[in-house]
Amino acid sequence: MFENMITKLKANKRKLVFTEGLDPRIIEAASRLHKDGILAPVLLGNPDQVAAAAKECGWSIDGIEIIDPLNYADFDTMVAQMVELRKGKMDEVACREALSKSNYFGTMLVKMGLAHGLLGGATYSTADTVRPALQLVKTRPGNKIVSSCFIMNRETANGTEKYVLADCAINLFPTEDELVEIAVETARSAKAFDVDPKVAMLSYSTMGSGKGESVDKVHNATEKLKAMNLEFPVDGELQFDAAFSSDVAKIKCPNSPVAGQANTFIFPDINAGNIGYKIAQRLGGFDAYGPILQGLNAPINDLSRGCNAEEVYKMAIITAVLG
Repeated sequence: MFENMITKLKANKRKLVFTEGLDPRIIEAASRLHKDGILAPVLLGNPDQVAAAAKECGWSIDGIEIIDPLNYADFDTMVAQMVELRKGKMDEVACREALSKSNYFGTMLVKMGLAHGLLGGATYSTADTVRPALQLVKTRPGNKIVSSCFIMNRETANGTEKYVLADCAINLFPTEDELVEIAVETARSAKAFDVDPKVAMLSYSTMGSGKGESVDKVHNATEKLKAMNLEFPVDGELQFDAAFSSDVAKIKCPNSPVAGQANTFIFPDINAGNIGYKIAQRLGGFDAYGPILQGLNAPINDLSRGCNAEEVYKMAIITAVLG
């Protein structure tokens, strides 16, 4: 999975901002990404402090760009642009204060076209990564929400198994229109990771076998998706066994274009999605990469505060590919 992405990135190198330039995990990942020629890292922080932190943890950052938000030559220009973006909501004083923090500063670098994407959250909360993105980079035209997906990857004797699951981390109880948007964005993400999307809208019901408000929501979302004449097949509502197993699909929904062969799964709510991906991870032995944010005008992703350097390295590659 990562070999293909690395090949793409080496042919079209991207610049990625890391908001926590002093963190040893970030330094290690950035050093490796730079040395391997995969992407161009930008570390935020005081250059002397970043250099000292790199020396202490034993990783070279020679040749890596370091930007100090507190001593940035074009800071006034950045402030003026943010004031315009946040007109009526934040004045110049508030914007200056926000941009002194690396999460807002890094996001504005992306907004101004000075970097292709951003990765943060090693010490920031998810909200502190997502909020600046929503306020400054904003959602893609036609999108109303930010959602997330996980790439599930497992190596077997017969090759690689790869699936995309959404939304497992952001939207608690999406409406049917939000499910439509989540499905479209997740199919877009699937293509970026070389998955030809076959989208199953999951439920505890298959084609009307069960009743309830949640079933109606998933059914209605599926009908709206089918009316859009999309470039990928979608069907629902489907139980997971019908979506995944060809034998079950033959019994429950033999005429479905997706059942029994789905590789992109849209859950009805965050409870099902979060539980589902963790079951696959722990019992199925899948590597789970995410949450990968969807729907923004530029790739911005959030790390777990418990991440390690290897996870930072791989999430950086994933984020850059989306750019």
